[in-house]
Amino acid sequence: MALSIRLGETRARAEIARVFDREALGDRLQTDRYSAAYALAQLDEDAWPEAEFYGCVIGSSESIVCHSRGGLGSATTLAGSAEGVGAVLQLHPGYPNTFAIATPDHVAALERVYSFRRITRMMRMLVTRESFQPNDLEAQPMLGAHVDLVNRLYNAEGDPTHYQREHIAAGCYWGVVDEERLVAVAGTHAIGRSHGIAILGNVFTHPRYRGRGHATTATSAVTAALLEQVDEVVLSVDPENTPAVLAYRKLGYRHVGDIIEASATRHTSTLMTAMRRWAARRRGPDGEREVVNT
Repeated sequence: MALSIRLGETRARAEIARVFDREALGDRLQTDRYSAAYALAQLDEDAWPEAEFYGCVIGSSESIVCHSRGGLGSATTLAGSAEGVGAVLQLHPGYPNTFAIATPDHVAALERVYSFRRITRMMRMLVTRESFQPNDLEAQPMLGAHVDLVNRLYNAEGDPTHYQREHIAAGCYWGVVDEERLVAVAGTHAIGRSHGIAILGNVFTHPRYRGRGHATTATSAVTAALLEQVDEVVLSVDPENTPAVLAYRKLGYRHVGDIIEASATRHTSTLMTAMRRWAARRRGPDGEREVVNT
């Protein structure tokens, strides 16, 4: 990806291109390793076919946008400058409905392309093998055969979930049993083995069994299992959820930054996006790279 800036103009002339070099993407994403951990996971051999990466260079900064499918749906992960990711999204906004993962300075760029019911600012927390302080209470691994139990638990507050056997089997899920029923579970959003990082999530306790430490026990079990496969585990938590933040800190997690998460619906029209791409490609030097002014 190249860049030229015309003297006398206040707008930068940037080139955007789809990126296929996994090694180069991995090197670039290290700068945003914790906020863009989900994008790093998409560089694994099994996840790569379901991901599209676009890059944009402006000045000395390089931005990356990753659109991916997997698990329970589609996701869009942003890394780099707000100007760069905004330029990419104007041409390549991704799926009609997606889950956006970005940093707070990307909000304006996202809002130009997507509509949101709510954008949630989350605390990103990290644990390593050295910092991990396990909770030694009993939890059990969840297998594909447990999918009905897991869905029933997640549905306890009326929000339907549709996990399949392969979601449980391909991830890392552990649960806690109390009074002979599954009452708490924790799992993963993604495991990036090639870059040594995993994203823990989907932590849930049945409303009647909260306040007993079950979520901490399940989280500890998943963390321990993941740290046998990767070097670092991250999770996101609402900073106002003080009990959860304290529980994660007791397990050895620490705050390493802030991200935003949101269910997003694309509001830019397909025709408008196609016209922008056509114009940007015509300005490009080779018919593949797209030129925009930011």
